[in-house]
Amino acid sequence: MASVVIIGGGISGISAAYYLAKGGAGCTILESRTRLGGVIQTEHVEGCIIEAGPDSFLSAKPAAVELAGELGLAGEIIPSNDHLRKTYVRRAGRLIPLPDGLMMMVPTKILPLVTTGLVSWGTKLRMGMELLRAPKPRSGDESIARFIQEHYGNEAVDYLAEPLLSGIYGGNPEDLSVTSVLPRFVQLANQYGSLTRGVLAERAKAGRNGPPQPLFRTLRGGLGQMVEAVVQAIRKHAEIRQVRAETIERTAAGFRIRAGGDWTEAASLVVGCEAHSASRLLAGVDARLGELLGQVPYSSSITLALGFEAADFPAPPDGFGFLVPKKERRTLAACTWVGTKFSYRVPEGKIVARCFIGGAEAAAALSESDESLAAAATRELQEIAGISARPRFARVFRWPRSMAQPTVGHPARVAEIEARVAAIPGLHLAGNAYSGIGIPDCIRLGRQAAGRILAG
Repeated sequence: MASVVIIGGGISGISAAYYLAKGGAGCTILESRTRLGGVIQTEHVEGCIIEAGPDSFLSAKPAAVELAGELGLAGEIIPSNDHLRKTYVRRAGRLIPLPDGLMMMVPTKILPLVTTGLVSWGTKLRMGMELLRAPKPRSGDESIARFIQEHYGNEAVDYLAEPLLSGIYGGNPEDLSVTSVLPRFVQLANQYGSLTRGVLAERAKAGRNGPPQPLFRTLRGGLGQMVEAVVQAIRKHAEIRQVRAETIERTAAGFRIRAGGDWTEAASLVVGCEAHSASRLLAGVDARLGELLGQVPYSSSITLALGFEAADFPAPPDGFGFLVPKKERRTLAACTWVGTKFSYRVPEGKIVARCFIGGAEAAAALSESDESLAAAATRELQEIAGISARPRFARVFRWPRSMAQPTVGHPARVAEIEARVAAIPGLHLAGNAYSGIGIPDCIRLGRQAAGRILAG
């Protein structure tokens, strides 16, 4: 009998395997894909480093940096080029920079807010008056759209919150839970009333603790470096089976898992796949748990890497890239100029645009050919960014139902999921459906699952 079985070979599952191996425990990983790493996938094209999925992780969440350090990759960690960070938002056919001093959708500087053309004078006045807002403690959850509208108005939702969050979640702020997605803002609103006043107070405290961290970090050679290093570290401790898990049953000693037509028994089980797959697998173990997992919505996404000759551009791209609000969107939701955001990713003489399609647009486009998607993205990029060049290469990556959506009510749903899992000895969940969708969150949950197993 296998001591531990891990279903899902994404970053959550292989992180659990790594920390189990570090504690002296072996495991069996069941992964339906032909490779490990999940949505983390790095390719090298004409000297350019292309990320098929996420391109970085937040510096503020330490789990990814810690894992990279343990794997001997500390010297490979590079920061985002925040001195070049400028993000544009499309409005009425023009690209307008986000005002300086904006923290997500919270303004912290007066002059950039006054002079921006991104929002109207009515919204500017409302954002300024928000400084006078008194604390109003909340009970329960609500949507991000309602929360931001209450503080700054509808226009701030449409041209700040929606485009900023769409590139992360591929979801709708009308549906997303503010308690799950922006918990710190909820705390600041409860404490200070005004989000702007709260952010300024927090920033003043942080200013006394040394220089600010870069917003993002990544690995010099791509995030695939981390996956490769983890796989190498667990190779002697983990049996990796490239089969799809089909059924889970409870036994007196733990669990039976059917995969690839064969049964495997385990004392402990880590389910690290998407919640919609976990729902199907665990329905026979706990019907209510399966139901709750099935209630977590997922969105699809498509990333396109378009490579150009720098000589085809009249001038180098300015800033990190641009966002397209839903009110202005046809297909593209966002674009990042890869070489500006991160050093070492694009050689001199080339420019790479990393385009993103998410949400309903991605769901509708999943079945289109690579050629069709690349042509549509090129047309929009030419129109939006004002270039006439055609790409030298294009790479298209599809991620159906891969991005968990923490919708309103998510905290209560997760609390019930955790309570039901705790009542089933040996069962552990990890992944982007529970308490954060980023790489550090997934690593943290994988590490926690391993820690509980090792603790017995």
